[in-house]
Amino acid sequence: MRPFAAVALAGGAVAAGFAARRLAQPAQPTAAAPTPVVVPDTAAAESTGVQQPRLAGARGHVPALEGLRGLAAIGIITTHVAFVTRMSYGTPVRRLYGRLDMLVAVFFAKTGFLLWRAHSDHARRDRPGTARAVIPYLRARLVRIMPAYSVLVAVAMVLLPQNRINGPGVWLRNLTLTQIYQRRFLVSGLTHAWSLAVEMAYYLALPALWTGMKNLRGDRARWRLPAVGAFGLSGLLFPLIPWQRLRLLPRGVNDQILPPAFSAWFASGMLLAELATARPGLLARLSRAPYARWGWWTAGAGALLATTSTRWFSEGFRHPSGREYAARNGLTAAMAFFFLGPVVLAPAGTRFRVLESAPLQAIGRWSYGIFLWHLIVLHYAFPLTRTSLWTRRMGVIWPVTAAGSIAVGAASYRFIEEPARKLLSPHA
Repeated sequence: MRPFAAVALAGGAVAAGFAARRLAQPAQPTAAAPTPVVVPDTAAAESTGVQQPRLAGARGHVPALEGLRGLAAIGIITTHVAFVTRMSYGTPVRRLYGRLDMLVAVFFAKTGFLLWRAHSDHARRDRPGTARAVIPYLRARLVRIMPAYSVLVAVAMVLLPQNRINGPGVWLRNLTLTQIYQRRFLVSGLTHAWSLAVEMAYYLALPALWTGMKNLRGDRARWRLPAVGAFGLSGLLFPLIPWQRLRLLPRGVNDQILPPAFSAWFASGMLLAELATARPGLLARLSRAPYARWGWWTAGAGALLATTSTRWFSEGFRHPSGREYAARNGLTAAMAFFFLGPVVLAPAGTRFRVLESAPLQAIGRWSYGIFLWHLIVLHYAFPLTRTSLWTRRMGVIWPVTAAGSIAVGAASYRFIEEPARKLLSPHA
């Protein structure tokens, strides 16, 4: 990795908030731009008395985000299958297989967007305090995450023979999502749960963030974009600090999977939340044209493909240097921003036929269960197909794992996630 690359990305991240602030300002419409769907924007109307075109992501359910989440889940499955079939390195296509796990950034950015949107809208309406009370918010997050995850931990510990040596301490750390703060935390069937541990940390941190920014409202709301950009920058600087060498972390703890390393991924969604609830500006205008989304998605795909370059990045699942890791996280934060941007910044009523199709909506709805259970399905895909581990039969293992994960994910949603939600949050 060239020495200046990580520094350039870090500087770009801090500039992003200021640039987004500028681009969020209303731009004069052109004759060539198609007329957006005009929906009353209460916040703008309160301050100016003029109706503004509402953006698709300003409030309410955004179906296309569900489709993107479904695609991300399939991409993550693909990387894990490629790894255990030795198909994640050697050629450009294989290297892409090995980097589709970076689509976890889409999950994180979507979380950042949805959890931050109410607060950005609240601030732009110049309302005091915060948009949500902390206790109901945390209860909703626990109800969403923990029931199905707890079942997964129990099944993985009991069903997989290699986990039967694990004692109560390992059970407890995995059940409380604190395993990433220990050395040698990997447990068969649960290695991917590091991302849930990171998400849980951000669930706990976000109330402090939105409380700290609660006075950036009304006329001062313009400073929210630079503030969120600075928060994202911290995630690109974190891997550059030699935590182990400075003895600031316990020996053996992997600083590259600790929550602060991923603030850029969450911030990309938080920036979109700020833009979606602001008065539509240039970035929203760039999402109006019927085919503009392809420009955004091409830029996102380019950022993902850049992470496969052997000139800049190592192949496979090698532990990268701090500079390499920061650069990769910066690129994937940009990828998530570009993938989600045209969906949430398009005018309200814009349709995304593929993302809103019934199959992708279903996969997106089941995506949490698909993500949870896919490693156990992958474990059993090998004996089911009479294939030895590490055998290069990705074409055999992938469809079995994908189909099985979708089926188990659907069952998880139907029999665990939804019943738990109705039981524990009946009024949600």
